[in-house]
Amino acid sequence: METKKKSSKPPNKTSQSEGDQEDQSCPDTSCEKNEDQEPSSPKQGDFSDPVYKEIALANGAINRMNRDELRAKCTELKLDTRGVNDVLRKRLKSYYKKQKLMHSTAAEGNSDMYFDYICVVDFEATCEENNPPDYHHEIIEFPMVLIDTHTLEIVDSFQEYVKPVVHPQLSEFCVKLTGITQEMVDEAKTFHQVLKRAVSWLQEKELGTKYKYMFLTDGSWDMGKFLHTQCKLSRIRYPQFARKWINIRKSYGNFYKVPRTQTKLICMLENLGMEYDGRPHCGLDDSRNIARIAIHMLKDGCQLRVNECLHSGEPRSVPISAPIEGAPAPQPPKKRD
Repeated sequence: METKKKSSKPPNKTSQSEGDQEDQSCPDTSCEKNEDQEPSSPKQGDFSDPVYKEIALANGAINRMNRDELRAKCTELKLDTRGVNDVLRKRLKSYYKKQKLMHSTAAEGNSDMYFDYICVVDFEATCEENNPPDYHHEIIEFPMVLIDTHTLEIVDSFQEYVKPVVHPQLSEFCVKLTGITQEMVDEAKTFHQVLKRAVSWLQEKELGTKYKYMFLTDGSWDMGKFLHTQCKLSRIRYPQFARKWINIRKSYGNFYKVPRTQTKLICMLENLGMEYDGRPHCGLDDSRNIARIAIHMLKDGCQLRVNECLHSGEPRSVPISAPIEGAPAPQPPKKRD
């Protein structure tokens, strides 16, 4: 249905045991247990409350609906009618659950939104058509797209190209894949400079100070591989604010109950009844399309929460029992000793 998101990613991720000292452990132990399941909502609730029996009955009726019935019911309730059957069923179930809990004591303490803002990141990196095992991917595009979780809209974006140092000459394959030309990276600033500008942009939004926020990525590679590798190459300490993130592929698969083969970017868009907007493998366009999926999921009742973190230089799953905390306030990059 879709080719691999980034051809620069080999099928088997290599170990990075040489992680810096600051990468040896997370601030807490929430990364050590592998649990990907979406938490039941509400987080705190008495499940003996009769309202849950009503919800179960409603879910059973929805499960028996065919496609025409599902779309008709969505139309009646003024809900989005796009998407495959599983998406429509989840949308209706979330709607009825929210409606029934709205005036129930069982919903006490429940919060629909964990964060004020979600920041979508999708790096592009240097690559060859056939990457050797010891190939170092360098970030060449640094995009961010900011979602307001209250208005459910994209409110701003950031994009800068980055000058590679280890592989200053882009391969023909990389140029064709990403659309990033040699001139673009030759005229760009170094990663250290771009990261400083990205931090300033986040600080201007008062993220981590006035507003609670978290990063969201399409898979584990952006933070767990690209950013981690780039920080080592640039001799920068891995930023604390990027140690945890939402992997939308896991969130999507768990929420809509689909296999991981159906969680690639194009598949998620198609299953939600949307088309890709822009140029594939343009980091900013990819980020905007990922943001569209996240907004759609929030509208369908998904409570996007942190599900991955960096632990000992490797991405790890975060259990559903972990406290819900926003990313810390971004700080300028620090040089490694």
